[in-house]
Amino acid sequence: MDRAILPRNDLSIEKMENRVHGKTVFMAVLFTAAVFILGLKLLNPTTLQIMVDGKKIAVDRIPGVYTYVDALLLVVSSVLMGVSGMYMLFVDVPPKTAGKQVLEDRRKDWSELSKTLKDDELKLYDAIMESDGIASQSDLIEKTGLSKSNVSRSLDMLESKGLVEKRRRGMGNVVLLK
Repeated sequence: MDRAILPRNDLSIEKMENRVHGKTVFMAVLFTAAVFILGLKLLNPTTLQIMVDGKKIAVDRIPGVYTYVDALLLVVSSVLMGVSGMYMLFVDVPPKTAGKQVLEDRRKDWSELSKTLKDDELKLYDAIMESDGIASQSDLIEKTGLSKSNVSRSLDMLESKGLVEKRRRGMGNVVLLK
């Protein structure tokens, strides 16, 4: 599938790689089950003891006694919890944040995009990219040396092209790459 055909807001093949993988879900379920079993067994040890002596069978209630099966279940649950927890912490690398992904995509598209922008728009877009995809409108005025009206007008043009988004924050605006 050609990247040029896809609209900007659709998920591309690269972005689909950031989704949660099946191994991660399996390890999370395994971790949860191990924690549940471990907690259940630690809080509720076997309280019945069945003794068989010839033809006589005796059942006694003994609080706080762990059987061999209980001990084996505790060990297995602890090992599974440790292995799945370590996998989720160290092996499974978390996906890139959305902001960094947008910034990387915009840097890739920069050569084509720079041909379509006017001088003021180009300065503003470049200044936003240099500030990691987010900047206040007042900072853009200082960075670019443009007047307030030119910055406002150019940001409106960039917003109408779908390249940036202005959000109101207090008395000013914060500008984000889209």
